[in-house]
Parts: sequence; structure tokens; C-alpha cells
Amino acid sequence: MRPSDQAKPSYVAKIERIDADGRGANVKVYVRWYYRPEESIGGRRQFHGSKEVFLSDHFDLQSADTIEGKCTVHSFKSYTKLDAVGNDDFFCRFEYNSSTGSFNPDRVAVYCKCEMPYNPDDLMVQCEGCSDWFHPNCINMTVEEAKRLDHFFCENCSSESQKKLQNSHNASRHSDTKVDTKRRRR
Repeated sequence: MRPSDQAKPSYVAKIERIDADGRGANVKVYVRWYYRPEESIGGRRQFHGSKEVFLSDHFDLQSADTIEGKCTVHSFKSYTKLDAVGNDDFFCRFEYNSSTGSFNPDRVAVYCKCEMPYNPDDLMVQCEGCSDWFHPNCINMTVEEAKRLDHFFCENCSSESQKKLQNSHNASRHSDTKVDTKRRRR
């Protein structure tokens, strides 16, 4: 929807109802607003995606003339599966209470060493051992290096696999020793 200040980006709203007078003129739309992170009390955070909006409890009656076009607000899950994100694609993972500044859900899963929620704008790599996700910069890697990876094991899994390998070598040495010891007794 067209903002009154042309310097601002278009507003995003969900049309709940369309009303018109008896002659079909003076068309009004009853909308439920989506807020951008910077319009919320907490402001934009590092994990908010550039196309993220929050479904608010703020309803309004607007002239249909303020509608600029159609956009699609995807669920977070379906947005992350899009092959290509267009200018009219947004996603929503929170509902926002505009009077209290609270969010529903009030918690989301966190990832990486930095324990941040997932931002679909940021590349992450998944460990093949534990299936955890990591930001390249949190594991001392550039985005370019991360894009070239064929396989990735995080620090914990790398040391675990080293320990397992070492333990398996030790176990095989012990079993060889036990076998040798038994043979000597005979």
C-alpha cells in the first residue's frame, strides 16, 4: 500500500474485507498491517531478514486507491524453500502486538556458536556429524570458502571423530595385545 511519505517503502497489509457504498463507489479496504522490523519497538535485529515482516494486531480502514499492487507473504518455512525471491515476496515468522511490543512466538530456535536465530539472507553451513548450522565467519571461514565446501564437520565433531579414530586404533591395539597375551600363555 502506498505510504503518505513517498521516500518510505510501500506498506504491506493483508486485506481482510472490501467495502463499497451502494453504487460501488468509494471502495474501502479493511486491512491488517504487517510491520517491518524497524517499525517495531525493538527495531531491526541481526537475525531479521531483509524481506521479513510481522503480522500485527493493528487493523485499519483505507481507501482502495492506496493499493499499489499485490505481494505474497510466505510462511518462514516456505520462504526458505523458494528457488528465487522476487521483489514482491516477503516472509513472516512472528505475530506482533503493536501496543506491548511483544512477539508470538516469543522464542525461536537458535543456531551456530553465536546462538542467533536463522536469517535466510545469511549463508550457513551444516555439519555432517551433528547436523548443527554455522555462519562461515563464526567458524573462521569466508563465504566464498563456505560455498566451495563439499563436506563440513564442526570443531566438536572433528575432534570427536579424531577421538573415535584414536580410540578405535587403541582398541585394536588392545585386542591385538590381548590375543598375543593369550597366545603366550598357551
